[in-house]
Amino acid sequence: MKPTLPLVALLLLAGCGDSAPPGWTGYAEAELVYIAPPVAGRLTELPVRAGQAVAAGQALFALDATPELAADAEAQARAQSARAQATNADKGRRAPELAVTRAQLDQARASERLAASDLARQQQLLAQGFVARARVDDAITTLAQARARVAELEAAVQVGQLPARDDDREAARALADAALSSRAQTAWRVEQKRQSAPMTARVQDVFMHAGEWVAAGQPVLALLPPTHRKARFYVPQSVVGKLALDAPVNLHCDGCGAAIPARISFIANGPEYTPPVIYSNQQRDKLVFLVEARPVKPEDAERLHPGQPLDVTP
Repeated sequence: MKPTLPLVALLLLAGCGDSAPPGWTGYAEAELVYIAPPVAGRLTELPVRAGQAVAAGQALFALDATPELAADAEAQARAQSARAQATNADKGRRAPELAVTRAQLDQARASERLAASDLARQQQLLAQGFVARARVDDAITTLAQARARVAELEAAVQVGQLPARDDDREAARALADAALSSRAQTAWRVEQKRQSAPMTARVQDVFMHAGEWVAAGQPVLALLPPTHRKARFYVPQSVVGKLALDAPVNLHCDGCGAAIPARISFIANGPEYTPPVIYSNQQRDKLVFLVEARPVKPEDAERLHPGQPLDVTP
């Protein structure tokens, strides 16, 4: 036997007796944080799952970094080579090389002294008439050659103690800086292959699986921090003027227990017509304003679930 219409109305009224206090209707919404790597790679590690709570800094996933590690090793080797070249450009010749040049200089000075002594002796013999003038000329030439050799080796010792020319030194330093920058870039890419939670949150959804290829900028999972949960509700145009930002409201939902204190965080500047997803027998106005409110305490925000119907009271 079907119940009569008055009986149905009474049952509906009885069922509404425990409903939330009069106010506005709305729903819970989430502002998801999508975690994506800025570089591409194959997903190798995914230690979290949907619904899991994660702490700030906790590892979320990792991509294969073999190419970047190889490039980093190559860049490190180039950086070491460039630094060595730059350091070498700031130095003179090695001590053993300078020692050889100094020994040659000592030998040249001894030859100079010998040539000077021989010239003096040849000049004395010429004065006594024992040698021809050509012998003295030969001694003068030999002494000049010895002195030139000494000057040459003295200059070689001085040059050997000097660093490379300024242009060569600047070029060596530029190569070292470029190698270090290249290594910093590869090190950054290696670091980006491993992503951690930027804040305490709950894993809302996982989009990829281990072994799949992840493109640069493609989200692997989505996080839902407590502070990113909010209530969206609509108020009649006759009420919106009485609301203000940071004004307190209370959120009610089925199974949430006590009311959730919240504060208004957004009031739409323009009106809109009542969305079809809002069902309310008490709301008569068709022109409404969107209002958003966020729970005051993060632990209370955890009680809100995206898409959950809410009742909001001032």
